[in-house]
Amino acid sequence: MRALLPTWSEWKPAFRAPGTDLMSGLIVALVALPLALGFGISSGLGAAAGLATAIVAGALAAVFGGSRFQVSGPTGAMTVVLVPIVHEHGASGVLTVGLMAGVLLMALAFAGVGRAVRFMPAPVIEGFTAGIAVVIALQQVPGALGVAGAEGEKVWQSAFDAVRRFAEHPDATAPVTALVVAAAILIGGRFLPKLPFALVAVVVATVVASVFDLPLTRIGAIPAGLPTPSLDFVQWGTLSGLLLPALAVAALAALESLLSATAADAMAVGTRHDPDRELFGQGLANIAAPLFGGVPATGAIARTAVNVRSGARTRLAALFHAVVLAAIVYLASGPVADIPIAALAGVLLATTVRMVEAASLAAIARASRGDAIVMALTFLVTVAFDLVTAVVAGIGIALVLAVRAVAREASMQQVPLDEADHLGEEHDLLRDHIVAYRIDGPLFFAAAHRFLLELSEVADVRVVILRMSRVTALDTTGALVLADAVRKLQHRHITVLMSGLRDDHRARLATMGALPAGGDDAVFPDTGTAISYARRFLPTHRAH
Repeated sequence: MRALLPTWSEWKPAFRAPGTDLMSGLIVALVALPLALGFGISSGLGAAAGLATAIVAGALAAVFGGSRFQVSGPTGAMTVVLVPIVHEHGASGVLTVGLMAGVLLMALAFAGVGRAVRFMPAPVIEGFTAGIAVVIALQQVPGALGVAGAEGEKVWQSAFDAVRRFAEHPDATAPVTALVVAAAILIGGRFLPKLPFALVAVVVATVVASVFDLPLTRIGAIPAGLPTPSLDFVQWGTLSGLLLPALAVAALAALESLLSATAADAMAVGTRHDPDRELFGQGLANIAAPLFGGVPATGAIARTAVNVRSGARTRLAALFHAVVLAAIVYLASGPVADIPIAALAGVLLATTVRMVEAASLAAIARASRGDAIVMALTFLVTVAFDLVTAVVAGIGIALVLAVRAVAREASMQQVPLDEADHLGEEHDLLRDHIVAYRIDGPLFFAAAHRFLLELSEVADVRVVILRMSRVTALDTTGALVLADAVRKLQHRHITVLMSGLRDDHRARLATMGALPAGGDDAVFPDTGTAISYARRFLPTHRAH
């Protein structure tokens, strides 16, 4: 437990020279404000929920998380998961799911699961990220077109419905506003990346909409402050039905937060996050956020990147970002209420464009056909179904392809006594009907049956020596298949000997009954000893 808690040494540098961190926190807050509002609205719980998440979860994750640069809050990926939960269980269901996911994340932290993210295949991550970008863009279609109440179980269905309704009663005001805001962010961010163009574009759009009284739907009134923390939203009888959604939210929160922290490590020199502590911090954040009406939170890659690039040095920057957002909620809720939803849709559309790394996608697609398949499958399942299903499907296919590739590396070949040229000795062995086979690589479930077929085809032989020194892995399936091959050879009155067998492999083969007849007496330290035994004690030449 002590390893998961913050220490004073982490904060000493922040209080010695806080200026850089405070400036970074201010910049991140200006970037995070429109994103928090937009993702809160997209989730179905409203702008106030997004702000509550950014403030509460952002502060707790900054203090207790495992990365000194991580900025947490509502994200597009989480919004994608929350929309169907809102439709099925309502706002109280989402808050309950967030609370349960927080508990699950803390359990994962105590179990030490955080380190597993390093095994996530790159094609799955890239396909997942590209799919999220498309889903977020589809979510913004109704807001960008100024259409309210678009229907559809999936985001692409509601986007299609919004386009259909817009075509029936077209009005260019909302789409032009969204496109102008998105273009301003993308173009301005390219030439002046340190300026918060998202906030500037939203402020300008709000002022123009108010001055010219444009027919745009606004955010509407939000509370001037955070609500009193409460557990009234929990309906205890529904907890069992919310377990699967909570698992999905916890899985996504863990995945996105750890990926974001890893990205921060790559951007900053000489830093490394603690994955289990990051899960612990995210767990606390997700337990607390629903108490204040907030949606589930994760580490946010875009805001974390802004934090690093703005010169943040310690956790104070992420904490101050939450403080600035809290000040805005308490002091400027009135102006926030006038922001057009189409303008926030433009902010999120620009975010989706920045999420996709075209160069990475192209590189993985060129790397191999298998990687391209994994990436494409993860992308398609993300868009068509949901994120957790996409990750599971992508990892599943990646594992199958990886096992297939490893199995191909395994081989069995007839070889001389050693690596030198012993053709004459080989001919003598063949005249004595002794043949030696060397097994290279892993002998496991994906490769073992091929060995059985090859061994079963051995003909005109009295002794088979299996050279096992280069077997890198041996699982139970491999042991069973090898036992079957040995039995079949012995049934044909072929003596089987083994050489160079590792102690751990010998123990497994003995347990599975896969050692040749004679047990340890048929196992030799090297091939030369096995051949001498075969020639001296076995009647191979008489059979010839």
